[in-house]
Parts: sequence; C-alpha cells; structure tokens
Amino acid sequence: MHMKRLLQGVSVTAALALGLTACGGGDGDTAAAADGSYVVTAHNTEPQNGLIPTNTNEVGGGRVVDLLYTGLYSYAEDGSLQPELAESVESEDNITWTVKIKPGTTFSNGEEVTAQSFVDAWNYGADSDNAQKSQYFFETIKGYEESDANGADTLSGLTVVDDHTFTVELQGPESDFPMRLGYSAYMPLPTVAFEDMQAFGEAPVTNGPYTLAENGWQHNVQIELVPNEDYEGPREPANGGITFKIYDSFESAYADLQSGNLDVLGEMPPNALQNYQDDFPERNTSRAYAGNATMVIPGYLEEFQGEAGQLRRKAISMAIDRQQIIDQIFFGTKEVATEFTAPVIEGYNPDIPGSEVLEHNPEEAKKLWEQANEISPWPEGKVLKYTSNIDGAGNKEYITAIVNQLRSNLGIEAELDAVTTFKEMRDKVGQDALEGLSRAGWQGDYPSLYNFLGPLYATGASSNDGRYSNPEFDAKLLEGLEAGSVEEGAAIFNEAQEILFQDLPVVPLWYQAAQAAWSENVDDVVLGWDGKPLYHQITGK
Repeated sequence: MHMKRLLQGVSVTAALALGLTACGGGDGDTAAAADGSYVVTAHNTEPQNGLIPTNTNEVGGGRVVDLLYTGLYSYAEDGSLQPELAESVESEDNITWTVKIKPGTTFSNGEEVTAQSFVDAWNYGADSDNAQKSQYFFETIKGYEESDANGADTLSGLTVVDDHTFTVELQGPESDFPMRLGYSAYMPLPTVAFEDMQAFGEAPVTNGPYTLAENGWQHNVQIELVPNEDYEGPREPANGGITFKIYDSFESAYADLQSGNLDVLGEMPPNALQNYQDDFPERNTSRAYAGNATMVIPGYLEEFQGEAGQLRRKAISMAIDRQQIIDQIFFGTKEVATEFTAPVIEGYNPDIPGSEVLEHNPEEAKKLWEQANEISPWPEGKVLKYTSNIDGAGNKEYITAIVNQLRSNLGIEAELDAVTTFKEMRDKVGQDALEGLSRAGWQGDYPSLYNFLGPLYATGASSNDGRYSNPEFDAKLLEGLEAGSVEEGAAIFNEAQEILFQDLPVVPLWYQAAQAAWSENVDDVVLGWDGKPLYHQITGK
C-alpha cells in the first residue's frame, strides 16, 4: 500500500518531526544538487511491520520496501511493466511459466541473486506458519492449499531449474500472471533473511535502487535510504538518497514543507487542499490514481447478517451524500465511486448492474432501514460506531460528516470511534474487534481489476477486513483468472462486482486522486500510476 496496499488510506503513527540535517532538506547545497548527491527529505508514516516484502501491505512500509528491493519487474509511471531482473517470463498454456533472470546481480551483502532467491522468498511468503500479510498472493500457485492447511515449507509448483531459471506451475490458467510480478510480495530474499526474519526486517539486506543506511531506521523518527551503487535498472537514483521523515499528522508535514524543512509531501491535509496550489506555485501536482476509499461493514456482526443485514448495508450506502463530502471537505479533489475498483484500471466499467445502491437517496435509505427493523429490530440503545485512526489526512473530518448524515437520514445514533494510530486500527481489524463500521480503502499493488477484488473480498484473503465470504463470488474470480485474455478476464471480474453490489461487504465511497507539493530545493517530482511520487527520479536544484 496493499497500496500498497492496503489499505489505501493513510497509515500514521505518533512521531517526532525532525529538524534539518546536513544531508538534505532545508537549505540545499547547489553544488551537491548539480552532481546528483542531494538527499531528498520526504514525508512518511511508521511502517506497521519490518521491511519484509511479503509482510508489507500498507503504504508506510510500502514506500520504503519498493525502493529497497527489486524483483522481476517494476511499474513505469503509467503502470506498464518494465523489466528489472526478468530476462523473460513465458508460458504456452498460461499455467506453467518459465522465468529466466538476469545473471550477475547481487544483494547489498554481495550474495548473488539467483532463482533460488526467488523460490525461497515465495515459499516463505506462502507458508502459513510465517503468517505473512501477503500470503494470499501465492494462492494460485500449485501446492498452496497443502501449504496453507498443513504448514508445508515449500510450494510444489515452484521448481528451480538452474541458477537463473525457475518454473511456476499455477493451479489453473492465468492470463495476467506476469502483471503481478512487479508487486513487492514477489521480491527475492538473500539467505541471511531466513536465519532471523524479524531481525532482518529491522536492517534488511536488499537489491533495489536504494539500501538502508547504517542504523537507518530510527523508529517513529526517520528512515534513511542511500543509493545502491550496484543497482542497474530502470529506477537508477537521480539523487543522493531519500530520508523519510515520520510525522504524527499531515498538518505537521505541511508546515515543515512550507518552512523548507521537508522536500516532498505526497498527500495534502484537508485544510490545505484549497490553498496548496497558491502556497506552492509551480511546485505542485495532482493526478488520479489506482486507489479508492471504502467503508467496511463486518460480516461477523449479527445486525448486518441475513436479509435484514443486507437491507441495512444498502440503507447506509444510500444515506451518504458522497459528492457533498467531496466538495466540502476535499474541495472537489476526489470522484464519487460507481463500483469497487478505480477508473484508471483497464476494464473499468462505471455502469455495473446494482451500482444504483451507491446513489444518494435518503428517502429510500430510511425505507430500507425500517424494512430491516421489521425483520430483525436494531438493538435498543445501540450506537453505530465508525472506527478510524484520526491522524490520517481528512479521516476525522469525512467520517464525522458521514456519521452526521447517518444520524439525520436513518434516524439512528452513530459516532466516530477514534483510535490514535493506523497500527492500532489495523490491530483492531485483525483481531475481529470492530463494533461497527470501519474506514478502509485500497491502493493498487499492480494495475489489474483483480487486484481490487481478490485480496479484499475473496474468502480468507489477507485484506478481507470484514471476513466476507461468498462461494459464488470466489468462483467468479477464479473464472476471471482462467480467462483466455486480460480483456476477457476483466469482463468476468466486473460480473463478480455484481455479486458485491448484492452483498455490500464494503460500501464504496470515492476514487482517489493524489496531490503533491515540493520545496524550492528539488525538481522532477512526478506521481506514478499508484499515486506515489517516483522518488528515485527526484533531483536537487
């Protein structure tokens, strides 16, 4: 994030805002900037877990992991695949894929990156004993079910042929399999990682365009990355490093950007959306990206189960005036959602049957709520809670607005259930401890409709926050994966969305657009397909 990843939405943690350092931010050294040695300071949030590719599915860790590691491919600005370590990824039947990697590349400790480096990493990620956040991404590889059920150490579908070749046998044909391989879950790992994965995550040995500086991760303070001199690929650093400064709020980061104590802020706080273009003339940008915001309605809550539960889900959706919130809180910088993915993804369809449930209709919403109560009364005195971390950009403001709309349009008691940090919220979600609604969303891992559906709504998926399960939906996903082409698969995935509109495991709210601004010390700030700055190409002035 996902987004990665997940959870799109902003991961946040309590932190200390740093002052200037000699290496970057603030007063730039013109000579240093000219020779590419300027160290860029950028906003970030504390990663939820160690810097391990298969255990990172949120944005704070994802920004860092994507720069530290490289796999078979990465994604260009427009979301297209660009080769990193892949010489070729080929298949005659879309089931068995032969992967050939470039020889002669190394991790930062000098160990060669081999086919075994990939296979070992993927096996580790798939092994249920390791409880990796991205375990789900290996589900379609042969042997996954045995690994998940029995804790097997290896996937039978992965075979090392020689030092630079391995094969992947899937459980069924997947025409878009190569599209996944730029995502961080599929990165290789060195042998040292498996000696103590927890310790490795604190100071990883990596192979991407950057490496972690010595003692580079100061928790809740900063993460310092330096260019990897041995990296040869399409993301060659144009700067002297990236120092991610960790903040407790976007407002604090914005203030530092204004004062020159921060170089790059990739997301604006709501109170700056109206003015950021004036505050940073010719040093700002906005771009729609593969991301959305949703509201989770957990399937394990009794009042949202059965026929009454489905009526309540639809009522909540139709009680929300999305456009009003976008206009008043986000100053028109987002777009009302019409389905569960994102408009920038190939195959997007804004007219999926059932999508009328996303239209604001307070009269119909009240009627549906009353119909639900006739079947199964809402518990007397029960307050509908909406859980969210409140130090993310705009979370408190927009959820407060939704809560007020639910009160007014449904005639119920509703309130914001505020938690301090993103990690605290994610822990609550992971423990199935939600008492009502929950803030969520998704930032694409790779540019595919499936990526907005499978990881979030398939039975047992890693980011299935509401524990939704529908065999008909799962079967439709599998059908889409087995389609003969990406285009055929997209049409089937949109049929799967029709099932989601019937069940509403989450309520889509809006599509995301990223707004970024930067200091006078840097240039060449561009947002990618996923809304994140392309940090490697930022230069000093």
